[in-house]
Amino acid sequence: MAIAVLFTPVSMNAAQYDGIIRRLQAVNAFPPPHLVSHTCFGAGDQLRVMDVWESRESFERFGQTLLPILQTAGVDPGAPQFFEVHNVARSAPELAGAAAS
Repeated sequence: MAIAVLFTPVSMNAAQYDGIIRRLQAVNAFPPPHLVSHTCFGAGDQLRVMDVWESRESFERFGQTLLPILQTAGVDPGAPQFFEVHNVARSAPELAGAAAS
C-alpha cells in the first residue's frame, strides 16, 4: 500500500536541502527506487518535504541512507508523519522536476 510521508524538520533551509540532495545523488541514492513523488516546499528555514512511497518498507530502506546524511547536514528531521494514500495522479513526464515560477 502506498504511503505519504510528511517531514517537518525543526529547521531546514534551501542550502541544506540542496546539499542533502547532492549527497544522495553522489551515492546514487536519489531518486531512490520505489519513490512515487517527492516535493520540498516552504520558505526560509522552514522547508518541509512530502514524499509518496510504494510502501513503508521502501521508505524505511531509504531511511538507512538518508538519516546519516541528514545528521551530517545538521538537519533534525523530527518525527515523520505517515498517511495512507488513496489516489496518486501523475503529470506528463516532461513536467517532472519542474519548479513553480
